[in-house]
Amino acid sequence: MANTILLPVDLNNLEAASRPLTEALRLLDDGGTLHVLTVVPEFGYSQISGFFRDGYEKDLLRVAGQNLQEWAQTSVPDGIDLHPHVVHGSVYDMILRAADRLSVDSIVMGAHRPELSDYLLGPNAARVVRHAKQSVYVVRN
Repeated sequence: MANTILLPVDLNNLEAASRPLTEALRLLDDGGTLHVLTVVPEFGYSQISGFFRDGYEKDLLRVAGQNLQEWAQTSVPDGIDLHPHVVHGSVYDMILRAADRLSVDSIVMGAHRPELSDYLLGPNAARVVRHAKQSVYVVRN
């Protein structure tokens, strides 16, 4: 079992977070810590970000933080040591960085049903599995 778990959550698909949350709670030892993380992706190219008003990223991060906090309060049972985190960047890279920075024992994350082009896992889950130093528990939705 694990003492600290990182649970990445896609705020655009909260329904998909239900099964991974259930498994994360099952894997936590008594008194364990659950870090929930959402990643606000970068647009990447300056040509694209130039279409948005100044300060949009700051506002996006604030709203994402509020939404994650609301989801966590309604979804995670009382008594769990819960720590929500919002980061900005490449999804798989931010998950890996957060796992290292927070010194978690394992990462529990969902993966969508595979298509032929996915080769068994979605692209973010596959990269996390491939590069994480921690154990990764992939939960099919």
